[in-house]
Amino acid sequence: MTLYDFAKGLFRLQFHLMGWKIHDVENLPLEGPVILAINHVSLWDPIVAACSLPRHVSFMAKDELFAIPVMGWIFSKLGAFPVKRGQGDMNAIRQSLALLKEGQVLGLFPEGTRSKTGEVQKGLPGMVLLMEKSKASVVPIKVLGTRRLLRKGWGKIAVVVGQPLTAQMLKAPEGIQNRREWIADRIMQAVLELPEAK
Repeated sequence: MTLYDFAKGLFRLQFHLMGWKIHDVENLPLEGPVILAINHVSLWDPIVAACSLPRHVSFMAKDELFAIPVMGWIFSKLGAFPVKRGQGDMNAIRQSLALLKEGQVLGLFPEGTRSKTGEVQKGLPGMVLLMEKSKASVVPIKVLGTRRLLRKGWGKIAVVVGQPLTAQMLKAPEGIQNRREWIADRIMQAVLELPEAK
């Protein structure tokens, strides 16, 4: 058993006890490259999202997390890898494309940072570059109830999985000046439009 599977089993037990719900997980393709576009309000988001899905998810995470003693090692063992925010990190891009070329699942938080208000923010266009280069579909995912999870998350944790979006479905109209930004906006709109609860 891998560390990923062991940790996933432990957290799934915890979340089940907290009333965790997963909606429309059948929307996630069971094979082939997939990019997850996930809203971000808490450090718990990647854990809750990964535990909700049947496939192994490799997350791109801010490089500051990998500088934390022991934690950085754990993140790496779980398949996460660092990205330097605020700049074009070619190493992170190459690693992302390599994962997708192998038909794996890449987890992204396109907002670039946690939302202080809980509202879905503008998405960064880097995910569009990865989608175009890899030909992977993008699956919008909304994570709910993770803010102050250990105090207020009981009975409120949920994950909603949206329909896959392809580059063909997200073609920008002619005359759009920043095509990737326009597509990123459409992806984040798809995250926003996922239901809050069912």
